[in-house]
Amino acid sequence: MPRALLLTGDAAEELDTMYPYYRVQEGGWDVDVSSRTLRDVQLVIHEFDPNSDAYVEKDGRKLPVDVPWAEVDVERYDALIIPGGRAPEWIRVDADVRRITEHFFARNLPIALVCHGAQVPAVYGLLKGRKTACFPPITGDMENAGATVIDAPDVVDGNLVSCRGWPDMPQFGRAMMDVFSKSVNPASA
Repeated sequence: MPRALLLTGDAAEELDTMYPYYRVQEGGWDVDVSSRTLRDVQLVIHEFDPNSDAYVEKDGRKLPVDVPWAEVDVERYDALIIPGGRAPEWIRVDADVRRITEHFFARNLPIALVCHGAQVPAVYGLLKGRKTACFPPITGDMENAGATVIDAPDVVDGNLVSCRGWPDMPQFGRAMMDVFSKSVNPASA
């Protein structure tokens, strides 16, 4: 059975995290959640409020962690998922997060980026020359990292599949599973 690694931390957006987590399992994949420690991750819910210039944040569910970043054996995994929320801005400074992310890019394995998740590979220079979707306010960051930002719910660039955030989940989920499935079933490509 193919296995995906979901790379996250506290303040990951709940729908950005849980939708891909369940979707890959629905598609016949195992998925391991990886964070800094084995402590459950505190997810958050981002909502848009007409009385706020930015989204508002509420506590969401707790997500159990299967393996700490430092103990991830990258050879066990066939795909990588990096959800959005605020987690990407702080997890990207960890050396093991970099090691893990660079492994998937170097081997052209499937990578799913949701919303702010694009911040992780962008900071390592891995999106240079690539097409990606992202949460619209970080478009400039992605362009400064050398990416071409596409304003669409399901951007596919080879092994890379991305979206702007949780409202894109129906289209993104289908595109993600198509990219993931083709990686383990090349005959369906």
